[in-house]
Amino acid sequence: MQPVAPAASFLRSSACPGLWRVVPARDGGICRVKLPGGLLTSAQARAVAEAARLCGSGVLELTNRSNLQLRGVRDENHEPLVQHLLAASLGPRNPAADDVRNLLLSPAAGRDRSARLDTRPLAGRLLALLENTPEFHALSAKFALQLDGGESLAMLDHPHDLWLSALPGGTHLAFGLAGCPRDPALGAIPLAQAERLVEAVLRLFLQVAGAHTRMRQLLAELPVEQFLARLSLPVQQPWATPVRPRYDSPPLGAHVQAQSGWVMLLASAPLGRLHAEQLHALADLADTEGGGELRLTPWQGVLLPDVPGSRRAAVAQTLHDLGLLLEARAPLARLLACSGLPGCARAQADTKADARQLADCLPPQIAQVHLSGCPRSCAAAHVAPYTLLAQPGGRYDLYRREQGLAGFGRLLAQSLDIDQAGEHLAAGSPE
Repeated sequence: MQPVAPAASFLRSSACPGLWRVVPARDGGICRVKLPGGLLTSAQARAVAEAARLCGSGVLELTNRSNLQLRGVRDENHEPLVQHLLAASLGPRNPAADDVRNLLLSPAAGRDRSARLDTRPLAGRLLALLENTPEFHALSAKFALQLDGGESLAMLDHPHDLWLSALPGGTHLAFGLAGCPRDPALGAIPLAQAERLVEAVLRLFLQVAGAHTRMRQLLAELPVEQFLARLSLPVQQPWATPVRPRYDSPPLGAHVQAQSGWVMLLASAPLGRLHAEQLHALADLADTEGGGELRLTPWQGVLLPDVPGSRRAAVAQTLHDLGLLLEARAPLARLLACSGLPGCARAQADTKADARQLADCLPPQIAQVHLSGCPRSCAAAHVAPYTLLAQPGGRYDLYRREQGLAGFGRLLAQSLDIDQAGEHLAAGSPE
């Protein structure tokens, strides 16, 4: 039985789109579909593609939390769209829980050779805890958790309100608050205590947060030591872990799976955007060459697992022919851009068109550059090495990320057109 629409009391005001909360934009409504672990079966992918074509503009955005958004949804199509997605089992167990299904996994969970733990069983239990506990439905739509299994294909730089990371051996989890698994852990717990820890942290947060909606806001007032002391949960000291790879651009290409003889291919959707026809073709590819599933990635792309090693080159060529990127050195693969004009009312520039123009004048392996149409920085969950912040008139201020500097970092140049920005970046030392 599919969930009915949530009661009016649960349709709270929020800047975040959701399944039932279609947020207006200049190019029509935006509907966000949250995916458990980024997983889309091929049948679900076809359903999303059809919904995007019938109820929206056909444009799909892949988010940096491994979810997707349908753009251009017309007012009269809100209800048909929701019903179409629910029929494909793309909704929550509890209609009031759509906002809180924020749990990031590696897209390679269960497939990565470096993993210390297959996180999928625990992830399923944590999502059930979030969805089936009415008190947790009061959490902000931005309140997010991360469960890291030690995979090499993992986004470890997106801040989360609560993160858990498997320690060597896979029997214990390190954890932290208001940060990411690269940060020093606050403690460690046995794997069997993970659900108890998450429940305790969330209940305590709701008890003491007051008007604060995020953990970082609360910890700016309440010392983290006091928060931990109030958990009443035994916590061990974490032990040292090996250094993990850092990706300032997506780890594109083919990766050998833990399962002998199989590979997984990670491809980027240029500037985080697909069209319905591309998603439908990806679903067909997953059926013919893979295991019938796609996994969206926090690099705004798609992972196709379970491809026979002998088919690696052929599948890579098909992905290329579909317009996806598999070469991490390509300038376009190293650019982030928000929706921008004309779709977003806040944007000061057509960031996606500018990004494509910028890619044509940048050398391979340029440091990652984020084009942001306004200071909200919607396309990037953490600060990129370089940021081009749009200004009135479609010009840009250029920033470089520097440790210890807030915001986008150090301001290097102001009021650049996109060609001038390209010249600064291509020079290698934009100062």
